[in-house]
Amino acid sequence: MLTGDRPTGRLHLGHYVGSIANRVRLHQRYESFFIIADLHMLTTRNTREDIERVAVNAREMVTDVLASGVDPARAIFYLQSAIPEVGDLYTLFQNLVTVPRLERVPSLKDMARDAGKEEMPYGLLGYPVLQAADILCVKGQVVPVGRDNAAHVEVTREIARRFNHLYGEVFPVPEMIASETPTLIGTDGRAKMSKSLGNAISLSDDPATVRRKVMGMYTDPNRVRADVPGTVEGNPVFAYHDIFNPDRGQVDDLKERYRAGRVGDVEVKEKLAVALNRFLDPIRERRARFEADPGFVDELIVEGTERTRREVRQTLVEARRAMGLTSAYTQVRRRAERRRRAATTPA
Repeated sequence: MLTGDRPTGRLHLGHYVGSIANRVRLHQRYESFFIIADLHMLTTRNTREDIERVAVNAREMVTDVLASGVDPARAIFYLQSAIPEVGDLYTLFQNLVTVPRLERVPSLKDMARDAGKEEMPYGLLGYPVLQAADILCVKGQVVPVGRDNAAHVEVTREIARRFNHLYGEVFPVPEMIASETPTLIGTDGRAKMSKSLGNAISLSDDPATVRRKVMGMYTDPNRVRADVPGTVEGNPVFAYHDIFNPDRGQVDDLKERYRAGRVGDVEVKEKLAVALNRFLDPIRERRARFEADPGFVDELIVEGTERTRREVRQTLVEARRAMGLTSAYTQVRRRAERRRRAATTPA
């Protein structure tokens, strides 16, 4: 299994429902690689300040994943930029997909817009191709995905099939495993949860911060008083209740009273804050344990990166051999060696 995130900061509830919950469930069944995708980060965030924060953000991100329930003994975390061979594989894959095909990946334009890019950077257009190199460099067979990345993984599947057709069977065609909740609306009710949009509840937020964010959440804009019947469908507060509040009786009661105009937004939000903090408490406790062992996460990343690089090197050798690239240089080298020997052999 190959999965991971860009190191842009701490993870939030949107990450949890979109992919982390799947990772926690699946990582016990598969040899699991978790990429810290700092090269992907450069497609939208590439200032010196962004790059200087990679180490800190990587540590925070891995800690969030572990705190969510991933067993460090069954997970291989690695830093993408520390494995240059991934770039070599990326280069080999670039000629197996066309520009019009990449332009049809819907999320790329959204990513450019969210990053404030007026024009599509070349690296961002090639994002799915680099992602294919990430997945196939460890011969990933399954990829947990949210809705945003499904089209990216389909490009990986096409590249794997194309390579195998042209050069022989080297790569598996990975299967996508979709999350039960593809996306989570942000607290502003306008866009999906995102750190950059300031509408996120982080997995590491303390109880007071969670309560403050919940109490400021967008609800039914047409409901000006508690005695006005409200709309539950499309209401972010109730969407969160459905996902994170295990007390179904309480949720059903709140929905019934909300529709009838017999409960105020404050009570609905208060109960959501309680439910969210109960959900996050075990995550906070595990995070505190990992944070109490300085260097533990760093050691995981170093060991995982070294192990992954060994695997990627072997994959690259297999790919180059299948394409015939190794034999091309071997032929040239042998002729050069024969000439050298001839030049030094006495007449």
